[in-house]
Amino acid sequence: MNDQHSAVPGPAQDAAVEGTTSRNTRNTGPGRLLIAVYAVFAISASARAGYQILTKFSEAPLAYLLSAFAALVYVIATISLARAGSTWFKLSVAAVLVELVGVLVVGALSVFDPVQFPHETVWSLFGRGYAFIPLLLPILGLVWLYRRRPSRKS
Repeated sequence: MNDQHSAVPGPAQDAAVEGTTSRNTRNTGPGRLLIAVYAVFAISASARAGYQILTKFSEAPLAYLLSAFAALVYVIATISLARAGSTWFKLSVAAVLVELVGVLVVGALSVFDPVQFPHETVWSLFGRGYAFIPLLLPILGLVWLYRRRPSRKS
């Protein structure tokens, strides 16, 4: 019997259904580390935002809502980076781009209009409170996504 044509779907068959090859997966090699870092940020940003919103929302509502937004972006990025397929790839690119824009905009605003940010967010001061990883992470994410983009069929 030839097991190559078994009815049990596998990664290669899943990739074929999505129109990609298995070499285009984003959750192998260094991609696993990237996903793990995004997962850590998703958990930490969610916990931080939840605590801030529940205990001291009135002190800095804009900052805390931005922290919650950042947490949501990290959750979406984590899930989409871990999944195969062109739709997940597009969602990954969108999430990482939103993250980059968020870090740059919130970082700049927190420098030039600190009154609006009396308490730090994940993205304040370009992620200074997190060793600037929030600034570096989307750049690395976009490079990884570019290198692992789905191949186009002619």
